[in-house]
Amino acid sequence: MTLRQKQSLFVQLIAHLIIFAYEQGYELTFGEAWRSLEEAKRLSLLGKGISGSLHASRLAIDFNLFKNGRYLTNSSDFLELGMFWESLNPECAWGGHFNDGNHFSIMHNGKR
Repeated sequence: MTLRQKQSLFVQLIAHLIIFAYEQGYELTFGEAWRSLEEAKRLSLLGKGISGSLHASRLAIDFNLFKNGRYLTNSSDFLELGMFWESLNPECAWGGHFNDGNHFSIMHNGKR
């Protein structure tokens, strides 16, 4: 699968995740959906990301999560969405496994 094809699949799967979240009573706003290579390198130097971030390949997104008007920030708050996300495709990876619960991505070149 080419990178472009994987990007299209990612968007389609994210649509399913968004619909599922709202069906479960959550609300979402977008966090970071794209990161330049320069920003990925800068954050990596600060210990706040990885230089080869999948955000730079348009294969990762971070969401802000709300329920009953309350902003949820713990990785565990995203567990239901993370489990659903990983059930959609074997390539789907949820950041809750590495303390980044608002992160949803598709694996690419060994990165998640």
